[in-house]
Parts: sequence; structure tokens; C-alpha cells
Amino acid sequence: MTYAEYLELERSTDMRHEYLAGEAWMMSGGTPRHAGIKTNLTVAVAASLRKSPCRTYDADLKIRVVATGLATYPDLSVICGGLETHPEDPNAAVNPTALFEVLSPSTEARDRGGKFQHAQQIPSLRHYVLVSQDEPLVEVYSRSEGGWLYTTHRAGEQIALTGLGATLAVDDLYLDLPPLSDAASAG
Repeated sequence: MTYAEYLELERSTDMRHEYLAGEAWMMSGGTPRHAGIKTNLTVAVAASLRKSPCRTYDADLKIRVVATGLATYPDLSVICGGLETHPEDPNAAVNPTALFEVLSPSTEARDRGGKFQHAQQIPSLRHYVLVSQDEPLVEVYSRSEGGWLYTTHRAGEQIALTGLGATLAVDDLYLDLPPLSDAASAG
């Protein structure tokens, strides 16, 4: 499938699809816990960026990695400065400053592996953040002059996202969530 055919697929259906190297695959739905963490994350990040040049975007914003061709819908994106779009796709941003993924069993390997490898090719990207839905745990990859630095943050800790000028409390991401159950951890 060409990228033009992928765009036609996106226009002709209410479903979102990721795209890479001629293949498109439908994105799966999440669980109530996953959705709750995404909502808490969006609120916390947006509040921390108030009155800054950075803007939060939910999972409806497509990100296109120019260097590799990946088109994906992260759970949350932050763009600092003006939004830049891909020449072939005016609905795909190419300049995120931070990308956030809430992990689930069906997406964790891809979010940690291939998706992060693609994201590293985005020149504007400063943070790639993975949020566990199983326990209060946030993993942050931050770009530095020497490469990507990895840090973990647990309950009671603060997350400093220096590339955004933002600080988040891990506990805020896990407020008022439905309990984790076998069914909830499957999504």
C-alpha cells in the first residue's frame, strides 16, 4: 500500500491505522485503566505546560517520522513552538518534542522497541516517555548530547522533563483509576 492509499484508508473509515513500509494496521482499543491513565497524563502535562510555548495533543494527532516513514498515533504528544506537518499529509505532525505511551500487554514490546527506534530519528524529540498501567512506574528516555539517557520514576517521585520545562508527579498519573484486573491488563 502506498502512503496515498493509506491516507485514503484513513479518510474512508472511522478507525485509526499506523503505517510503515507499505503496511497499515488498525490500532486496538484500550481498557478503562489505560484510558484513565491517558486522561490523567494529559491533564498533568497540559497543566505543567500552561503559559509555555508547548502544546499537548491527544492520541488523535498523527506523528510522521520523516526519516523512516512511520505514521503513528502516540497516546500523548507535545509540540513546542509551531506545529509542522508532513508535505504528503497535512494531518501528520513531524516535530514533536515529547511522545508518551501508556503500556499494555498488546503494545509494550512495540512501544519499547521499534517505535522508540523510529522516534529517535525525529530531530526535535527530547523525551520519549513510557507509562506502566500495571504499577506506578514511568520510564523516561531523554535526549542528551551523548545520546539517550534512561531514568525511572516511581510512586512519590517527580519527573523532570527538562526539554519541556515541565515537572510531573508520578502519583498524579495514577489517581482515581479502576483496579487492575486480569481483564484490564489485556488491553
